[in-house]
Amino acid sequence: MQLSAKYQAVLEIMQKVWQDQYPADNIIKEYLRARKYIGSKDRKFIVNTVWDIIRHRSRLEFDCGCCEPRMLLLAYLQQKGEDLDIVADDSTYGLKSLDKTEKQALQHLREDVYPPEIEHECPKWLFEKINNPMLVETLNTTAPADIRANFISRDEAKNKLQKEGLFFSLSPYSPYGLRSAERINLQNCIAYQNGEIEVQDEASQLGAILCDVRAEHRIIDYCCGGGGKSLLLGAILNNKGTILAHDKNLKRMEGLAERAKRLGIKNIKQIEKLQPNDKFERFIIDAPCSGSGTWRRSPDAKYRLTPKQLKAIEQAQEEILDIAVKHLAPTGRIVYMTCSVLPEENEQRIEAFLQKYPHFETVNMEKLWERKLELPYPLTETRWLKCSPLSTNTDGFFVCVLQHR
Repeated sequence: MQLSAKYQAVLEIMQKVWQDQYPADNIIKEYLRARKYIGSKDRKFIVNTVWDIIRHRSRLEFDCGCCEPRMLLLAYLQQKGEDLDIVADDSTYGLKSLDKTEKQALQHLREDVYPPEIEHECPKWLFEKINNPMLVETLNTTAPADIRANFISRDEAKNKLQKEGLFFSLSPYSPYGLRSAERINLQNCIAYQNGEIEVQDEASQLGAILCDVRAEHRIIDYCCGGGGKSLLLGAILNNKGTILAHDKNLKRMEGLAERAKRLGIKNIKQIEKLQPNDKFERFIIDAPCSGSGTWRRSPDAKYRLTPKQLKAIEQAQEEILDIAVKHLAPTGRIVYMTCSVLPEENEQRIEAFLQKYPHFETVNMEKLWERKLELPYPLTETRWLKCSPLSTNTDGFFVCVLQHR
C-alpha cells in the first residue's frame, strides 16, 4: 500500500473509534477482517498508528480544539514531520488533499501548556478520581504480552516457545507466568494449539492463585466472563473437584467450552443461575468494573466510560456482593476482584461492605500471598492486594478476600 492509502485506512478506523460506542480493538479487527488483501506489514503499520493516535487523543484534541478525526490525524502527521502535500495526495485510495481551512487550522494549533489531565492523557473526571499522575501515565504505556503455562512447567513452556522463535521471560510473581515485551499472535503457535499455554495477564493469574481453592471446596466463579480464571483454577486443581462458571451475560461464556477442550480442562460446569440453597466455600467475584486497570491494552476505554455508567457499575458490584453473602458457607470465603484502579470500585467498595456486614473481615493478604506463592509480599497494605503497572508491572488489578469473623 502507498503511504497515503495506509493513512486513509487509519482515518477510516478513527472515524468509527471516535464515535465512542465500541472497543477500538473490535473495530480494528473487523476492519482488517473485511480487507484480507492488506499485507501483514501494512496491517502492523495501520494498527500501531491507530493505537498511537488513541494514546495521544487528549493532547491532539486540545491542540486542535476539536474532536474531528481527520483534523486530529492531520495534526498528528504534522507533528510527526510528515510532508502533508505528499501524504494527502488525493490519490484514488489515499487521503484527500488539504483544503484552505485545514491548512489555516494547522498553522494555528494551540501551544498552551497542557493542563495535568491533558498532559497525562486522561479525561479530567477520571484523572481526579485516580489522583495519581504517575499511575495514570503508566496506564497510557504499551503493556507486555503475558501468558501462562498449562499442565507443564513454565520453563518447559519457555523452551518450547523458543524453538518456535518466540522469546519469553519468566514473569516475576506467578509460578505459571511468562512475558514478552511485544504483542505476539499465538494463533499459529503449536504450544498454544496443543493447550500448553494460554493468554492471561499475570495479575489475573495471581487473583486465581489467591482464591486458595481445594478439590473438596464448592467453588463458583460467579462473574466468569470468558472464564480465564476458571480455566486456571481447573488446572491448579488438576481437574479434580468442580468449578461452577456463571455469568449474567451468557454470550461472554460462549467460547469457554472450546477453550477448556483445547487446554484439557474437564472440571468446569457452566450454570445459568444459582439455586436458593446453594452454599459455597469459595464465592469468586471478578466483578463488572470500569476496566481502568486495562487501559494499557485498551486506551480508548477511558473515553467511553461516563460517570453515569460508573455509578451503575458500582451498584452492580454491591448487589453481587449481597448475593455472595447469601450463598457463602460458614467457613467459606468471598474473593472480590476487579481490573480497576478506581477507589470507588476497590477499597471503598470493601469498606462499605464491611460496614454493611460487620460480621465479616478481610483475610491478611501478606500471609495468604507468602503461603501460596512462597515469595516476599511486594506491597505494604495487607487488607487487599492492589496491583498496577507502578507497583507490580502488571495491569491494574484489585483482590480482597473476605470471610466470617
